[in-house]
Amino acid sequence: MTELNAAGKMDKEIASRLNAEGFIAARNCAFKGDNVWLLRRRWGVPTVKINGMSANPDRWPDGTYSVQGAAAALGVTPQTIFKYRARGLVEGRQLAKGQPWQIELTDELIETLRIRAQRNRRSRRKAS
Repeated sequence: MTELNAAGKMDKEIASRLNAEGFIAARNCAFKGDNVWLLRRRWGVPTVKINGMSANPDRWPDGTYSVQGAAAALGVTPQTIFKYRARGLVEGRQLAKGQPWQIELTDELIETLRIRAQRNRRSRRKAS
C-alpha cells in the first residue's frame, strides 16, 4: 500500500490494485477505498495531495476555488464555506476522501452570497 501511495495513487486505485493482486481485507472481503483510507489513517501514511506538499491555492487550475479562496472571494470565514456546502448553497467536490475541496463558484453566485453575508453580519454599532 505504501508503495502505491508513493506512486501517487488514490485510495480507490490502491484498493483495486490490492484486489487484483489477490489480497483480502478483513472479514474475507475485497478492499474498498474506505478500507485503504482507514489503514492510511492508522499507519500514519499521508494522503497524496493534488497539489503536492504546498499550500492550497486560492483557485485551482480548472477554475474552482479552494475553501480558503472561496472564503476570501465571499468575504466570509472558511467555516462558513463548509456550512454553505452542507446547506447546498455552494457545490464542491473532493477527488477522494482527505483531498482538498474544490468549490464551484460563478460570478452571479459570488455576488448573491456576498449580499447574503452582508445581510447576516451583526452591526458593530452600540445599542442606544
